[in-house]
Amino acid sequence: MDKNSLMAIVVALMIILPALMALGWHNRRRRQSSIPAPRRLDAALVDASFAADVFYVATTVAGEPLERIAVGGLGFRARASIAANGEGVALTIPGQAPAWIPAEEIVGIDRATWTIDRVVEPDGLVLLAWRLVADSGESTPVDSYLRFDLPTLAADFIAAVTELINQSSPSSAQGGTA
Repeated sequence: MDKNSLMAIVVALMIILPALMALGWHNRRRRQSSIPAPRRLDAALVDASFAADVFYVATTVAGEPLERIAVGGLGFRARASIAANGEGVALTIPGQAPAWIPAEEIVGIDRATWTIDRVVEPDGLVLLAWRLVADSGESTPVDSYLRFDLPTLAADFIAAVTELINQSSPSSAQGGTA
């Protein structure tokens, strides 16, 4: 193979591969078009009991850490900020409208070691399980993965969300467990 043929192959690959990647991303967004976008935070979160800067890793279909959600500004990893108060959690990703996760849509919180595009030390990620709810009431369970700069911040966030879950669960509203 001569030098010009090799150069033509490399140039063709440099054009074709990004085009295929863009086509794949477009198809993923089209397949996920029925998944609702997250609720939007209309104003700054007031009386946040917890706030921190985090590395937003991904949001995936619940229980499927390799199935990234590509709709509603949740498709790309980035530095972000997270805040919680007694009503829910706000996730602010630069370049996207702040997402609002009401307490009643939070399903759980846990630790994780890996998700799409990221593997860390054991329990190095925080997994926030929640539901994307459409206006019709239909919901899609999702998992959002966050990487905190300090382990103490992760523990504080887990405690704040656990308190939110306990406050919004029907058993706590009735004053006991079933």
